[in-house]
Amino acid sequence: MNRTNVIHHGDCVEVMAAMPAGSVDLIVTSPPYNIKNSSGNGLKCGSGGKWSSARLIDGYDEYDDALPHAEYVKWQRNCLDAMWRVLADDGAIFYNHKWRVQNGLLQDRCDIVDGFPVRQIIIWQRKGGINFNAGYFLPTFEVIYMITKPAFKLRKGANKLTDIWTITQEQNNPHPAPFPLELASRCIGSTDAKIILDPFMGSGTTAIAAINEGREYVGIDKSQTYCKMARRRIKSPRLVDALQ
Repeated sequence: MNRTNVIHHGDCVEVMAAMPAGSVDLIVTSPPYNIKNSSGNGLKCGSGGKWSSARLIDGYDEYDDALPHAEYVKWQRNCLDAMWRVLADDGAIFYNHKWRVQNGLLQDRCDIVDGFPVRQIIIWQRKGGINFNAGYFLPTFEVIYMITKPAFKLRKGANKLTDIWTITQEQNNPHPAPFPLELASRCIGSTDAKIILDPFMGSGTTAIAAINEGREYVGIDKSQTYCKMARRRIKSPRLVDALQ
């Protein structure tokens, strides 16, 4: 399996296992955050807590986003292992995740990325929202772990960017948890990568960013609905033109 500019329907670990080692130059992705396994006022499996109108109230299509924490961590580490194998020797993984407070303590995802060569953490500063918990301040950022092979280098001039990116959340997207096109575009445009992989392609944002940057893409998603959504958005000249 070595085709580009395709969206694969299937389990991302299984699909990546069928890809040649070192066959992609860059990975830009944002996995489900396991957000419905909540200890506080957030989304909970079976209810929305105080977030009764949240878009993720029902989880994702074909995935409820509510694994036991240890099981979730094991799954994500397996995903990162699979990504690392298919990544070229001068490649990088831009792995977007969210820190949160659980049982009164910061859950900073170190248990997921421990042992992987994180070169830098990029802060994605978002717009604020509502905080129902009086025990901590309103969270307004997510993180992007830049996990790199030793030979990875940024594109000439990209090192002038800072490690804090202020980007507004995606608003007009049918997916329940999309990340902004600008975020994916900045990751891709900061490198000379030719083939971009997103193992959690969702609505196709990474693919659209790759197209706009003149690169090739490979996408994977376990939801047939999201695969169709991504293909439809990618094929829409009006959408792609508007985003260029």
